[in-house]
Order: sequence, then structure tokens, then C-alpha cells
Amino acid sequence: MLEFQNLRHRYTPQVEVRFPDLRLAHGDHLLVLGASGSGKSTLLALIAGLLSPSSGHVRVEGTDVGSLRASARDAWRGATLGFVPQRLHLSPSLSVLHNLELPFVCAGEHVDSPRIATVMDHLGIGALAHRRPHELSVGQAHRVALARALLREPRLILADEPTASLDDEAATDALGLLRQAASETGATLVVATHDRRVTDWLPGAHVLRLAAAPAP
Repeated sequence: MLEFQNLRHRYTPQVEVRFPDLRLAHGDHLLVLGASGSGKSTLLALIAGLLSPSSGHVRVEGTDVGSLRASARDAWRGATLGFVPQRLHLSPSLSVLHNLELPFVCAGEHVDSPRIATVMDHLGIGALAHRRPHELSVGQAHRVALARALLREPRLILADEPTASLDDEAATDALGLLRQAASETGATLVVATHDRRVTDWLPGAHVLRLAAAPAP
């Protein structure tokens, strides 16, 4: 389902990060561990096609992501990926409901209101539909971001530091939702984190440990 082969990304002419070869089956979980600066977010961006590798390949279900043209990457992301970024990027001027309509609008598709309602109810945020992001708790905002990632039933879910700003209770809740969502849809789940708590909450996950990129 997900494969890295000779994958590298060059930050500067002097600094390049190399990622180990890896192959994940459909429905597997992967923890990408490492300190800040080790390349965790870079790896997620390479998987999502937001960055291009300086060499090597990322393949998702046989698709070489780096070889896709920009418009094809956008379409592929919309059809394949659910992304929960470290900074949740909820539009502050829009309600929760309108934030969840954006993925359909940006894809030029008809807004699937029944799907939005189903996902909101499933994640327990139906009552928050008309709130703005500043009116949400941290845990509620994470649920909204997860709902946005799941709207189009992705086959691959990427989460970048999903527990970084959460206490133990909220972190357990967020990871439980991620794991449940991946299980119910059969999606492959990739979580990048430096939070040691996460390894206890995702037992059985494959683990990829990254070392810090060398200084120039």
C-alpha cells in the first residue's frame, strides 16, 4: 500500500535527509518517531505529494506520487488522503460546518451534506456546527480537523504530531479516534510524533525512527 524506496530530500546543497526503505500493507499503522528536525513532517509532506523527493520514490497503492503533475497530485490527494496537520488550519472566519464544506468546494464537487452530518455525529461534534474555531476547546478543534480528514473516506490517513499540545486525557481521545477511524474504513494510518506516549496507545504499529539531519 505504502512504499519508500531510496527516498531522500535535500533541504540545502549541504543538508539531505535519507529515509529507510519501507513497505506497508493496506490497513497497517506506522509510527514515525524522532526529535524536532529529524524529518518527520518532511516525510509526511513527501507521502502527501506536498514536497518532491530529491531522489527515490514514494508509492501509494502503486502510484509514484513524485511523478504526478501538480493538478494530478491535487486530484490524487483529494481521492486518497486524509491529512491531520500539526497546525489544524481551520479558517477562523468560518463556522465548523463551513470549514467541513471546504474540501468539497476546493475540489469543485457538490457539498455532501449527509456525509458531513454523519461524520460530525460520529465524532460527537454535531452540536458545534455553528461555532467558530476560536469558540472550540483544543480537543474539539482536533475532532473537527479529524472530521475534515475523513470526509472523503481516505485510504491513507496522515497525522502530524496529533498529541503535541494535548494533555493525557485529550491525547488518548485523539489517538483513539484516529485508530477507530482507520479501523472502520480499513485505512492505513501514519502518525509522526516525538511524543513517547503514542507508542503505548498504538500497539502493534510499525515503527520508523529518524535521526536528526546532520548540520551543514
